[in-house]
Formats: sequence, C-alpha cells, structure tokens
Amino acid sequence: MTYRILADLVLVVHGLFVAFVMFGGLLALWRPRLAYLHLPALAWGAMVIGMGWICPLTPLEVSLRERAGQEGYGGGFIEHYVLGLIYPEGITRTTQVVLAALLIAGNIVVYTLWARRRAQARRRA
Repeated sequence: MTYRILADLVLVVHGLFVAFVMFGGLLALWRPRLAYLHLPALAWGAMVIGMGWICPLTPLEVSLRERAGQEGYGGGFIEHYVLGLIYPEGITRTTQVVLAALLIAGNIVVYTLWARRRAQARRRA
C-alpha cells in the first residue's frame, strides 16, 4: 500500500512538473520570481524531450509500482500518460525535436514580455 501511494505521489509530482515546464512562463508573467525556478525546469524539460531522454522520475514511479505489485510500464512518462493526448500516433524523432523547439520558442516570447515588464517597472521606480 505504501509503495502504491508513493508511486501515485511521484506521478502527481511528475505531472505537475511537466505542466510547470509547459506553462511556467505564463506564471512568471504573474509572479516574476517564478522565472528563476521555471527557466532551469524549462531547460531540463527541453533537453529531455529534445534528446529523447527518460526523466529519472519515470523509473522511480515504475519501480514503486512494481514493488506495490502493480504492473510497470516501458518508455517514458509522456509516452505512457500523455502521448495519446498531445502527440499524434507514430511520432518521429524529428517531430520530438520540433516540439522541443516550439516549447523553447514559445517561452522566448513569454520571457521577452517578462523582461519588458521588468524593465518598465524599473524605469517607474
């Protein structure tokens, strides 16, 4: 029972981290100091996607599930839980790299707005 709860906790934390990587820049527009947490998370997320790595939280969750007597899964968190929602079937490596680039480009736009707001605030002060 404990391993199952821990696996579910890792799943929730992992999901929140993925959401933060995707949308944290928008949160930084609201709370500028969040940018200092989001930028390293964004870098990590883009590297994991772009390089085809498996996040360490995935094997941790699978291991906990197996210890709880549940079935584990192969591949990564995104492939197992999210692939069907955001990626088309038969995704290629090129598509993964393009998605990582889009993630970075979208955040460049958001952080350009963030930097402009900070500069305006400094000029007013």
